[in-house]
Amino acid sequence: MAGAFALIWGTLVGLSTLCFLLFIALWSERQKLSLFDNWLNSPDRNRLPNLNPAWDRVFKSFIKIEKNQKASEAELNRALTRFEQAARALPDAVILLSNSRQIEWCNTKAEEYFQLELDRDQGVQIDYLLRQPSFRAFMRSQDMAASLSLRLPRPSIDRQVSMQMIPFGEEQTLLLARDVTEREQLEVTRRDFVANISHELRTPLTVIQGFLETFEDNPAEDTKLLTRGVKLMSDQSQRMNRLITDLLALSRLETSDAPPQEVVHMSRLIESVRVEAQALSTEKHNIDVHASADLKILGCEEEIRSALSNLVSNAVRYSPKGGTISIEWALIDQDPVFSCQDQGVGIAPEHISRLTERFYRVDKSRSQETGGTGLGLAIVKHILNRHNAKLEISSEPNKGSQFSIRFPKTIVSSK
Repeated sequence: MAGAFALIWGTLVGLSTLCFLLFIALWSERQKLSLFDNWLNSPDRNRLPNLNPAWDRVFKSFIKIEKNQKASEAELNRALTRFEQAARALPDAVILLSNSRQIEWCNTKAEEYFQLELDRDQGVQIDYLLRQPSFRAFMRSQDMAASLSLRLPRPSIDRQVSMQMIPFGEEQTLLLARDVTEREQLEVTRRDFVANISHELRTPLTVIQGFLETFEDNPAEDTKLLTRGVKLMSDQSQRMNRLITDLLALSRLETSDAPPQEVVHMSRLIESVRVEAQALSTEKHNIDVHASADLKILGCEEEIRSALSNLVSNAVRYSPKGGTISIEWALIDQDPVFSCQDQGVGIAPEHISRLTERFYRVDKSRSQETGGTGLGLAIVKHILNRHNAKLEISSEPNKGSQFSIRFPKTIVSSK
């Protein structure tokens, strides 16, 4: 058109017409771009601007790209959600720290161990929250292979954790913490066990070794000394044998499966235990038994016998000559209860909670005199745990003690 105008009216008119037409075209495209920009701000797939077919293809291409992008974002969000859920479910504490030791993220275990709240503590430097000097020195350390064992005192439980730092991302750090409380307790128990068993074996071995050396130097010059030595060595060897027997019994209780469920005629079992106790007492004590003949329970008769025998033999050992030991078996508040009451020296309140610990003794010298191994009540505790029963102890110094076993009513047998 501009060329035609130039041929008819001259070059100036043609160029002017060309400029005007180009201006109209550019203005039209600018309006279309403005519409496209407005639509981008709030895209609506159901209402596309009414433009030419070329622009329709642009809009449809953009809608396709946007759809693919949203699908990718949704998949990425699902992956991130799964990752966060997995990290939160980890059995160890995980804290993501920035290069300035600020908390960026933490999982549930970290909130539990360190008393954190992610919404509250995000962005806070972790050494502002944990002010223990050893932890601050650990955080300042550049040795990523180093680890720290830290005690975290809490109102409900004192927790021991082992911590390690791992480089992560761009100038970020993962702080990992594992609860090692049980492992530390097991290590303490192991050390205590080794110390206690060494102490328990040292005395009888010393006695036996001493007499053997004496007899080796003077084989049979003193008949009385020989008789006394043989008697003491025999007593000490029996003591070691009882100790080993109790240790094997504890080991068997800790590692064996649940006890068999057989009908236990408790009245007959208690009578058998009474006869054994009378023999141990050598007629020095009065043993009274009041047992309900019809009250039977389900459990392992051998284990229950061991528990009852331990309690009754303890009553015999710690009761004075001429004292009375009362044994009862009856329903109390619908629960079957076995109780053994003695008239012994009694136990101070501060000792009662520790009586079932291995090798724990209120009076060590008296326990050795009576031949105790310090494992009897520990065995009783394990047996009762296997039968869902509870040991109840009531005692006062110089007024005797009562040990009761409360079985659950669910194990009462109707057969």
